[in-house]
Amino acid sequence: MHHFAYRRGVSQANVLHAEEVDLSDLAAAVGTPFYCYSTATLERHYRVFVEAFAGIPDTLVCYSVKANSSLGVLATLGRAGAGMDVVSEGELRRALAVDVPPAKIVFSGVGKTRAEMAFALDRGIFAFNVESEPELRALSEVADARGAVARIAFRVNPDVDAKTHHKIATGKAENKFGVPFAEAPSLYGLAKELPGIEATGVHMHIGSQITDLSPFRNAFALLHELVGTLRAEGATIGFVNLGGGLGIPYRSDQPEPPRPADYARLVAEEVGDLGVRLLFEPGRMIAGNAGILVSRVLYVKHGASKTFTIVDAAMNDLMRPTLYEAYHEILPVTAPEPGTRTIVTDVAGPVCETGDYLALSRPLPELRAGDLISVMTAGAYGAVLASEYNSRLLVPEVLVAGDRYSVMRPRPSYDDMLAKERLPNWL
Repeated sequence: MHHFAYRRGVSQANVLHAEEVDLSDLAAAVGTPFYCYSTATLERHYRVFVEAFAGIPDTLVCYSVKANSSLGVLATLGRAGAGMDVVSEGELRRALAVDVPPAKIVFSGVGKTRAEMAFALDRGIFAFNVESEPELRALSEVADARGAVARIAFRVNPDVDAKTHHKIATGKAENKFGVPFAEAPSLYGLAKELPGIEATGVHMHIGSQITDLSPFRNAFALLHELVGTLRAEGATIGFVNLGGGLGIPYRSDQPEPPRPADYARLVAEEVGDLGVRLLFEPGRMIAGNAGILVSRVLYVKHGASKTFTIVDAAMNDLMRPTLYEAYHEILPVTAPEPGTRTIVTDVAGPVCETGDYLALSRPLPELRAGDLISVMTAGAYGAVLASEYNSRLLVPEVLVAGDRYSVMRPRPSYDDMLAKERLPNWL
């Protein structure tokens, strides 16, 4: 569920609103393209996920910052009670900037630097998700040199097919993430011998946008087995981090993915008897449907074999269609009049790449230059993947709450973009 819906606007037309804010008015004020996020949707999705685990006594939900790292989004979720899952010092600094307690932050990622480790240790984060033996040894050296103790969970790769896009699957043996399942017991044994390390957790994250619960069941059964093995060998396991990955609906014409309540029942069945604190790292499930990308039609171009609707948003603003062949529903901001013709069109941007598109061969109400469109379910892996390719300006990010809105990240000027660079002194 999200809080973007058509309402009667000032012009008496049915206009798409973000909560109570008219998106055509917002476009006039902010300019296009821009991202818009709904506070009510963010809060609701976080609450629904947390409430699904109400029957489990000790849980910590750490929102995955990489999905959407806008400060307003992080502050909204932090104030709702969320912890944070970060994968860089920059993300950690963002979480700390909005007053998320360090004791509710976990640090993931395969390539943590020693400087990042030191920064996180000095702030007192809850735990590191360790992904290799070399990383373990580096963390031990950094922690020991500071007289600190790093609480860790090894991220264990169970070689389970998540049945998702190959670029966002992380739990197969050929993926770069985690330590092999068979090697985990010996690594926990090594961790006991190293100074500055407290290995009291186990972590498993098999991928993103998972719409079938069976991969979770297979992975969590292996995790349960591993915890039993580790305990039999004398390890104290006090927490288990089950990662994230629960999918969301991108298309209204396809079955909805499992709901958090379904996922919670599976978790209770597979690992509910372990007597541990359970951590979760949802990102897309919370932020995805809470955001949209609003763009304006520049031209309608009739080619020899197809029609192109050229808009002012491009692949540098929303990379997912090009990177993952991802589908995003596209709605006209002003609802079409009855009898409006439907055409099949590519929705493409101005970037000089054939791969610059938001939709291919998409049936849409016939649009004209100047019309506004909304690219739905763009709140996760949208603005965070944006770039200045073709020297295009980064687009604004706007947060809506009821009838109020705030531009969290303004659109920079071209002078701002150029000022970030320096000519070599010989030029």
